[in-house]
Amino acid sequence: MGSMIRSYRDLIAWQRAFALGCTVHRLTRKFPKDEMFGLTSQLRRAATSVALNIAEGYGKGTTPDYVRYLRTSRGSLYEVDTGLLFALEFEYIIQDDYRPAKDLLDEAERVLAGLIRSLDPDGR
Repeated sequence: MGSMIRSYRDLIAWQRAFALGCTVHRLTRKFPKDEMFGLTSQLRRAATSVALNIAEGYGKGTTPDYVRYLRTSRGSLYEVDTGLLFALEFEYIIQDDYRPAKDLLDEAERVLAGLIRSLDPDGR
């Protein structure tokens, strides 16, 4: 059996999302300075919002609110996925940087999808 969840920090979904946010922040340090208010800012906000929304939803206290925030987190994951593709296409990052970030994103998405299903089995 798994360990008891006492805080949003105990959630694997939050842990993966937090790691992704940190990874994306580090990756964006390599972006051109003229992207500071463009793709850099957009990616950082989207990446950090994944973990932030999981935490906020957990604190709402109702399952429907929680699921809604988890779905918002999933949308932010898709935004990060697209932003990383842009960064790769624009050659702000190389494949060796992209692949570990993408693997972390995919793992975060998988765990988040499982959490959503566990709370709303009839939902998508």
